[in-house]
Amino acid sequence: MSIPPDRPATRQRIQQAASGCRTSEGHTWQVLTDHQSWSSAPLPLPTDPAAWHQLAAAGGWQAVVADTPHAVAQDIIAARCAGRSGQTASWCALPFAVPVLSAAATGPGVQALQIAVKAAVAEGLPLGRAVVALTSTGEGRPPAPVRAAATMLRSHAFAVVSVPHDPHIRTHGMSDSHRVRPKTITAGHDLARAVLASARAAWGDPLPAARMPAPLSFDAVVAPEKVPA
Repeated sequence: MSIPPDRPATRQRIQQAASGCRTSEGHTWQVLTDHQSWSSAPLPLPTDPAAWHQLAAAGGWQAVVADTPHAVAQDIIAARCAGRSGQTASWCALPFAVPVLSAAATGPGVQALQIAVKAAVAEGLPLGRAVVALTSTGEGRPPAPVRAAATMLRSHAFAVVSVPHDPHIRTHGMSDSHRVRPKTITAGHDLARAVLASARAAWGDPLPAARMPAPLSFDAVVAPEKVPA
């Protein structure tokens, strides 16, 4: 299914559009995906973070992971030069949002991340609740520049999590998830725990309930526009 573009997005329609993914523990995740192949070009989607927050709230989910290729440093610097608020600031301003910054565990990867972190600090963005994920691109111990960068990042971010290299994900994405390495699953758990711990440190434990708008009737229709005579 898909969410009809010409009708109100009721909670039932949104949840029916999501694919159910069951974990080994018996829990079910709902995933909004385009079901395209791993190598396909991304779909043109809304860029305003508020649109994704609205969709998540309308769907009635208590926790939502938004995966985006957002270029943090470029956005912060461009927004500063233009004298406006950027997308990074908008993402950070969402209610109960924990930023997760991802970078390759390579020299160029952590160098770009360090630039983004310095720019975010200069703009006063809430890096203190951010979680950093450093993803290895190969087997073996991370190079010295990566280890040094991780030490520096821990003084700015809430947590730094190392994600090991997993050839299956690099080639096939998350298809055949049962073939994902145990170390990768452990890193995923570490990342989720760090995000939850950051949220609790910022907003309390237990966390406040997620905002949920009043749902529309499933049979609601869009009122026709009145055309002036």
